[in-house]
Amino acid sequence: MYKAPRGTVDILPAEQAYYWYVETQAAEMCRRYGYGRIETPVFEEAGLFVRTIGQGTDIVEKETYTFKDRSDQEMTLRPEGTAPVCRAYIEHGMQALPQPVKLYYFASIFRYERPQKGRYRQHHQFGVEAIGESDPALDSEVIEMAWNFYAILGLNDLALYINSIGCRECRPSYIKKLKKYYSSHIDELCPQCKIRYERNPLRLLDCKEPSCQDLVDAAPKSEAGLCPECKQHFKEVLGNLKIMKVPCKKNHRLVRGLDYYTRTVFEIQPMAGGGAQSALGGGGRYDNLIEELGGKPTPAIGFAVGIDRIVLTLKEQGVELPSSEDQGIYVAYAGEKAKAEAIRLTAEMRTAGIPVHIGFGNKSLKSQMRQANNLGVSFAFIFGDDEVAKGTVVYKDMSGGDQWEVEISEVISLLTQG
Repeated sequence: MYKAPRGTVDILPAEQAYYWYVETQAAEMCRRYGYGRIETPVFEEAGLFVRTIGQGTDIVEKETYTFKDRSDQEMTLRPEGTAPVCRAYIEHGMQALPQPVKLYYFASIFRYERPQKGRYRQHHQFGVEAIGESDPALDSEVIEMAWNFYAILGLNDLALYINSIGCRECRPSYIKKLKKYYSSHIDELCPQCKIRYERNPLRLLDCKEPSCQDLVDAAPKSEAGLCPECKQHFKEVLGNLKIMKVPCKKNHRLVRGLDYYTRTVFEIQPMAGGGAQSALGGGGRYDNLIEELGGKPTPAIGFAVGIDRIVLTLKEQGVELPSSEDQGIYVAYAGEKAKAEAIRLTAEMRTAGIPVHIGFGNKSLKSQMRQANNLGVSFAFIFGDDEVAKGTVVYKDMSGGDQWEVEISEVISLLTQG
């Protein structure tokens, strides 16, 4: 018996209401901030992610779904959303548009990692990218946008953490200082951090192993190593957030998981959460990424949120979704002539934009009405051959039980005019 692959889930109709709610709220928020929707392919040339995420990273070496297509070209299922958007920005000449170019997307993301709560090997992501502007005010607007998104959804007890990891001018000296600090503690590091020390020292600050926590707490802070330009940039971001009344906490441990981030990084977590494993979303600047892909030097910032984890948090916090749409009308019948008339009326209703169900399989009228109750419809139209002969139909209120006879020719106007 086949089952969904490990680390994937089926999102059944009962769950779709949550995803629809998150996505519609996200799209409406993006409209307010002036973002347009973009869709990129589910797979890209493998080199795109090697170049942007970094050769030797866990994502590229262990987590990507990479395969050769029939032309023997290596392709990778999208493991994150920013690089494909940047590739599209360059490919379609978006640098000629008014800057910043503001884009948002909904995408399936694929990573072969250990499945965890709200994080699957195929998970769903909402992301925004603002490309072509270095003003710290844009950082603040993007962070405010992320913070407001959770408020719009009705989530609370969240914390916003922020840091600056510098630029390619000042970061090398900070990494050198960080490695010097850790060099006398190599034997105390967990196995993963020993690898990070060689490959990606910044990620040492992101370790969640208990044995490494004291070392992380005492490590040099990235903010202390910022160049004057990065210090001023971070100062302005924090000042703008204060003006916007967006609460944030500086966290020197925050570095984010991808190599392309520069300057501002931020993350939103439940206050009672467990660090990065419970993060609902985050993002930051990536001022060098467009250039890394062959474009002109182009500053940019964005964020992404995991929709699956948001859905879990909505449930955990008991957030009530808006009332679902009316389940529509049910058309029941008894007799062959009545069935033909029911089919005709159902088609006419749908053409008029009215949601409607009809009984199938020549079930008894009692069975059809039981199904109408189970579906939760507000009203039912009931045909018998006698009604068809008279050109009428029984109109029944399913909640109160009242019913009355109406002309078939008046049904559509009755429903559309209330």
